[in-house]
This record gives sequence, C-alpha cells and structure tokens, in this order.
Amino acid sequence: MARIIGITGGSGSGKTTIVRKISEIVGEFTVIPQDNYYRSAEYVSNTNITAFNFDHPAAFDTDLLVEQVGMLRAGRTIAMPQYDFVHHRRREDTVLVKPGKLVILEGILLFFESRLRDLIDLKIYVDTPDDIRFIRRLTRDIEERGRTVDSVIDQYLGTVRPGHYEFIEPSKIHADLIVPEGGQNMKALEVLGSFMREIIDYGE
Repeated sequence: MARIIGITGGSGSGKTTIVRKISEIVGEFTVIPQDNYYRSAEYVSNTNITAFNFDHPAAFDTDLLVEQVGMLRAGRTIAMPQYDFVHHRRREDTVLVKPGKLVILEGILLFFESRLRDLIDLKIYVDTPDDIRFIRRLTRDIEERGRTVDSVIDQYLGTVRPGHYEFIEPSKIHADLIVPEGGQNMKALEVLGSFMREIIDYGE
C-alpha cells in the first residue's frame, strides 16, 4: 500500500518548490497536483477572471481526486487528468500514473475535504508571508499562464485573498507539520527528505 504525503498552503507559498527539492533528495515518488483536477471554466479570460473562483473548494473535481488517490493508495494505476491553464479547461488527454511506495499530493485545498484528509498519512502546511506569495503568483501567472498584471491583481483581491483566509488558512489546524518559508527552509527539507527516503527504502 502506498503512503500518501499531502503538501498544502496558499497560492505561491512554495509547495512546488518543496516537491522539486525533495526530488533532489529522494528521487523516487509520484506527484499528484490538485490543480490538475480543476473544473473547466472556458468562459474565463483576463477581462472577467473573477467569474470563476479558482480558490473555492467547488472549483475542484474532488470526487475524482478522492477516487484516484484511493486507487493509488491501493496500488492501482490511474488516468490523471491534465489542465490547460491558459484556456481554463480540462484537456482531453490524460497521463497514466502508476502507484509507488510514496505519493505526494500538492495543492491549495487538500485539507478542506475530510474524505481527502483521511487518505493522507502525513499532512504538511507551507506557511509563507502574503507579500511573498503574491509576488510569486504574479510572476508565474504572467510568464506561464498568459495573464496581465491587472487581471492577476483583480483576481488576487477578488477571490484569491478572500479564499485563502476563508478556506486555506483555517485548514492549517489539520496539519501534522507546518513548514515556514516553503522551499527556503533547508532544515525542514532535510527532515522531510530523510522521512520519505525511509518510506521508499523500508516501507511496505
């Protein structure tokens, strides 16, 4: 049976950086991004970016995520969905993901839904200051997702910031481990890397 690690925190907190740096230490694990399970919202553009709240639990196909995490935990292969973040829609293609000893879930709302929390063996919350998170998000959305500065700011003020304080920040209470400063916290990364290496080397 696979062990499931959940890494959550606000947008731009450094979750993906932690996963990348852990890969340098451990190397062998499966990553499931919660972002892949967004519902399609093709009507959204730079001019009406707040028409769909990507920071609300309803934005995700949580039923599918719970089903597929359960399958991986039980040692079964899944067809993981792919998402087009420029056109805000789920793509037709999927990626086959085979189970391994260690599966890392990464996303902003992993701890909100109890069905998903119950599947996670170790829950990690990445706690990063708001200003740093916003700057990271601004850079990412402009460079990778075809967004304008104004649309990023409008979305941050209209849905991202409110969603963070309503849904994401309160979920910190469910964390087993809180990591300040995300991927810059090298001591925390060393501890996590050792823990995950032990799972891979000795886990059943």
